[in-house]
Amino acid sequence: MIDNPAPPETRSAENAGPEQPGGEQKVDWWAELRGLGWMLLAVLAFHSFIAKPFYIPSISMMPNLLVGDRLVVSKFPYGWNWASASFHVLPRGNSRLLPGTPQYGDIVIVVPRNRTDDLIKRVVALPGDRIAIINGQIVLNGKPVPQQEIPNVQLAADPLLLCEDRTPSYYCYDEFAPYHSRLPSGREVIEPPMLRETLPNGATYLIIRDNPYGPENVMAERVVPADHVFLMGDNRDHSADSRFSLDSDGLGGPVPLSDIGGRAEFITFSLDGSQTWNPLSFWHALRPGRSWTSLRPEHQAKGQ
Repeated sequence: MIDNPAPPETRSAENAGPEQPGGEQKVDWWAELRGLGWMLLAVLAFHSFIAKPFYIPSISMMPNLLVGDRLVVSKFPYGWNWASASFHVLPRGNSRLLPGTPQYGDIVIVVPRNRTDDLIKRVVALPGDRIAIINGQIVLNGKPVPQQEIPNVQLAADPLLLCEDRTPSYYCYDEFAPYHSRLPSGREVIEPPMLRETLPNGATYLIIRDNPYGPENVMAERVVPADHVFLMGDNRDHSADSRFSLDSDGLGGPVPLSDIGGRAEFITFSLDGSQTWNPLSFWHALRPGRSWTSLRPEHQAKGQ
């Protein structure tokens, strides 16, 4: 005689794992933590070797990058070094794996020798170049870099935009008060003097020059050493870069390529000064037309 099979409820109970006294299945916390650890390592590896997000905190790269822009920085174009690692956990060094050299006009992130935070600037001179600045104009290998005047470029005044790169925080566009105006529509804008600069490879972009008598507008010629680049901000009179010493919060001259942490690729999204900690405010603070904007410079044909 064949015994009757156990009811489905009995079979499922027999195959079930260990249970807590209340009938609940026991959670394997070690397995959960191990899975979380692997996921964290994968994120850190991507952040260190492929790409990472970056936030623009200051006006040094205006008008091309605005405070509140969120962008993606790729880690591999110039090879990997100590600055590539997440949170700069590696000791500072000079070695690079699969090294490469930036092109004129690339926007890069750099870790100054006396700091641990990332700055973002533009490459204007390469290894071996001779660079000088005369009346605010770059002279590269004895030839002035062309600068074409661009009239009537309007940027939103963004009266709520605060910069926190200094303490206490301040209105980001204080420096542009003389160029502030209100349009007939009621919209508030700033119209600082802008130029279109074009480097020898045809890379072209806008710069702001509003203080022709500033000390940053004159620099004696110097040679960029091997494995170094000369970096400048696009907001020329409000950028601490390779023109300034480390003591002046600058980059202390040409920077070694081993301190370059990656290349800026594109803007993911941008929020103006009306954003708050409430995520619901983000939609209204979203700047139109900036999402997915490429940060690779346009190139004009040589001889044009």
